[in-house]
Amino acid sequence: MGARRQWAADRALRAPMRSPGRPEPSRAVQRAFWRLIAQGLTSEDAGAEVGVSTPVATRWFRHAGGMTPISLNEPTGRCLSFAEREEIALLRAQDHGVREIARRIGRDPSTISRELRRNAATRADQKGYRATVAQWKAQQAAKRPKPAKLATNRRLREYVEHKLAGEVTDAEGRPIAGPNVPWVGRRQGRRRDRRWGVAWSPEQISNRLKVDFPDDESMRVSHETIYQSLYVQGRGALKRELTACLRSGRALREPRARTGRSGRTFVSRYTMLLHLPRMEDFGKAPIVKNGPPLAGRGAEAVNAAIVAQIGGLPEQLRRSLTWDQGGELAKHVQLKIDAGIEVYFCDPHSPWQRPSNENTNGLLRQYFPKGTDLSRWTAEELQAVVTTLNARPRKTLGWRTPAEVYQEQLSSLTQAGVASTP
Repeated sequence: MGARRQWAADRALRAPMRSPGRPEPSRAVQRAFWRLIAQGLTSEDAGAEVGVSTPVATRWFRHAGGMTPISLNEPTGRCLSFAEREEIALLRAQDHGVREIARRIGRDPSTISRELRRNAATRADQKGYRATVAQWKAQQAAKRPKPAKLATNRRLREYVEHKLAGEVTDAEGRPIAGPNVPWVGRRQGRRRDRRWGVAWSPEQISNRLKVDFPDDESMRVSHETIYQSLYVQGRGALKRELTACLRSGRALREPRARTGRSGRTFVSRYTMLLHLPRMEDFGKAPIVKNGPPLAGRGAEAVNAAIVAQIGGLPEQLRRSLTWDQGGELAKHVQLKIDAGIEVYFCDPHSPWQRPSNENTNGLLRQYFPKGTDLSRWTAEELQAVVTTLNARPRKTLGWRTPAEVYQEQLSSLTQAGVASTP
């Protein structure tokens, strides 16, 4: 009766557990799986390596959003391991006592006694000790669910959601809807319309919070927490559909070892877009071989648009222009005369020679994927995208926005000009 009362007392210390069915693999197996994922293996190959089926491995990867849900550090040895539980089950089946089991595996007798009471496999009034069931019960009891910060702090969550998926607005604050792109549970794919949004990165959001709320410590969240709330299901904070507003647009996080990136970093500053409408006789006059391009993308149209866009800037802000090998700048000599700007060209197939431009192109692809017909969008809609990009904080600018730095530059140049006037 004493043992039964102690058994009931132990069960009262924890919440009722569901039936495990087939117990899940041990933490050691899961750690090995996620280490292989971090090395760049696919979920199928990593599952085969650790001995789990492809559906199980795929489910682990997708449910965790591509992010490891457990620590990859090896246990310290304070708790019983699965191998020790297998030894306990074998010795118990041979009718060895608690003290004998403790002596053989090098543990305290009280540890063995509690293990046999708390993690026994119970069916009706019978108790039996099985290593797999005991390991599952220990893992379930060890969980300490903690509510996510973004789930409990509504003000912080609304700020993060707005910076991820807020409406694109023009300079006067009027909303621009952009294309209608329903959520399909995964990335839309290449050459497909993407959802328009403010589209700040989690790192930008995390660091900008310190600028916007310098005295409010409750308005703090790390970029890793934002990523986990986006990718890991069941966090109760951010919906996974908001991943469509990330630069990559992925619904699952891709391990860094799979990307194969070269490690180059780019710096991006103030953005301007040129609106190139059809020229006056487009669609009216017959096409002339080797005649002037009337679609609005020829050298004449590009020259005129560049001069109109940057011709009024202070000289200090229009010193040079770096271009690729496109034919739209064939009349660069005339552009140098009209705009008073030096023009440089990259070597063929050398985009790293203009990193800021390439990085900005990547940002623009969030709104205009490759292959997009830009004639669909008006000058006002293009300007709304420019306003959104220039309102994103940049790490290279100390988490200030390009618009803020640009205005500071204009103000300093204006003050310098006034001060130097005789």
